[in-house]
Parts: sequence; structure tokens; C-alpha cells
Amino acid sequence: MTTPSTSASTSPSTSPTTPTGDAPVLLDVVDAVATITLNRPGAMNGLDVATKELLLATVLQVAEDPEVRCVVLTGSGRAFCVGQDLKEHLAGLRGEADVPLSDTVERHYNPIVHALATMAKPVIAAVNGVAAGAGASLAFAADFRILVESAGYNTSFAGVALSCDTGSSWTLPRLVGQPRAMELLYFPRTVPAQEALELGLATRVVPDDQLAEAVAELAGRLAAGPTVAYGSIRQAVAHSAAHPLEESLAFEAEKMALTGGTEDHLAAVDAFVTKQQPVFRGR
Repeated sequence: MTTPSTSASTSPSTSPTTPTGDAPVLLDVVDAVATITLNRPGAMNGLDVATKELLLATVLQVAEDPEVRCVVLTGSGRAFCVGQDLKEHLAGLRGEADVPLSDTVERHYNPIVHALATMAKPVIAAVNGVAAGAGASLAFAADFRILVESAGYNTSFAGVALSCDTGSSWTLPRLVGQPRAMELLYFPRTVPAQEALELGLATRVVPDDQLAEAVAELAGRLAAGPTVAYGSIRQAVAHSAAHPLEESLAFEAEKMALTGGTEDHLAAVDAFVTKQQPVFRGR
């Protein structure tokens, strides 16, 4: 999972570049599963501008690729992602670099997490180590979070006198409830994997050497499923969290009309009638 064969483009409008193993974000697409790997292990996958720009391009690319039916986000080395690269950020605060925080939130973090959370296909966070700040927020935006036993979350923001970003004000209360979310945001601490599982911040916790196997099993199952239905369910659940019942029912009706017209739905009904197992093609 940390040795992808393809690197993504550096802007949403360009096509994939020649594969390079030293790019800050790597992309590997195999059997309809796109694995995005943050690849700055020496910096614990901290997010500098180059990494954020490439990550945004990569997420947008896989979101629009009809051949991709499941997305996995993970990190290389011993960390998932420690969030903002504070060395680069400090240079910006000192006027030594043109990277203002407000600019990067709007240019990078917001569009990255929006694309990750709203794409019409399932997303897995394979949390291979510490996930802090924006890194934790990215994991919270996934549908499933598989953590290794040595992993942990830390919201981090208040610890450096910042508000929360990358969607954590939206995702975290929905995962753990508002009172617990406020506690985790006000008083940052490392939440170990087992506690994360108990809080609802992990779907599953596995031994460190079993992460690749566990993620591959889940990703394979999702990639073989009814992709349009999964995407519609994902979007309907997110829509209902911010809309009243009447509007949510209307949105559900739209998604039922969409999925009812898919090849997968027809194949599933045919298979049910003939007592066969359906084969989904994601369309």
C-alpha cells in the first residue's frame, strides 16, 4: 500500500505524469481500487504546499475516474499524516514564504476534504500511524477507518492556538457527538487506536502487520459492489445531516431514480429472480 506504481498530476487539469517514487503523493490503481499514499515519511507526511496541491489533484482525479470504484487514503512510513507542515507555516508567519494560513485553507484543505467526502464512491482511510490536525480530519471524512494498533488521533488545533479545519467541525461531532467532539477539540491529546474504536473513530483496529490485508479485503468488497448505489447512499446520508426531513425525502427520491436506472440494479433484480449472485459493474 505504500509502494504505488503511479504518481498523479500536479494540477486537476493535467493528466498523470510518468511514475516516480519520490513524489509527495503517490497513486496506485489496481482492480478498480485507487490507493492514494502521502509520501513524505521523513516529515511524517506533513502537508506542505506541494503535497497539498498534488493531493487535491489526485483526489479530484480519482473522484472523476469511472474505472475507480473505491478509494483508499494512507501514508508512508510511521505516520498517516501529522497535518500542516509547521516549518513551512512558520516561514509564512515570519514573512519568509508566501503561504498564509487563510489562503491554504480555502485553496487546499477545503477543496481536498470536500472532494474526499462527497465523491460518489466509497473511501477508506488506512491509518498506518499517527493522524493529527488536518491529517486526522482527512481520516474523519472517510466512510471507513481501519487503524493499526500503534496508530492514534490528535486534533492538535487548539494546541497551536488555531481553530479546527479540514471539515473536522462537521465530521467529528457526527462521529462522536458534540460534547465529546468539543472535549477532543478543546483539549488535544493522542487518542489511541483502541479508544478510537470505542468512540466510533475507527471501523476496525488491526495489528500493524495486517493493515494491508485488512484494507485490501474491504476495498475489494467495495470495488466489487454497486458503485452508483454506494455513492448515492453516501451522498444521501450527508445531505440528511444538514436538511429537514422533507428535503431529505426529496433527495432520496432523486437517488432512487438514479440507481433504479442503473445496469447494476437490473442485474441484481435478474439475479434475485433466477436465484443467482449478482455481478456488479459499477454502472
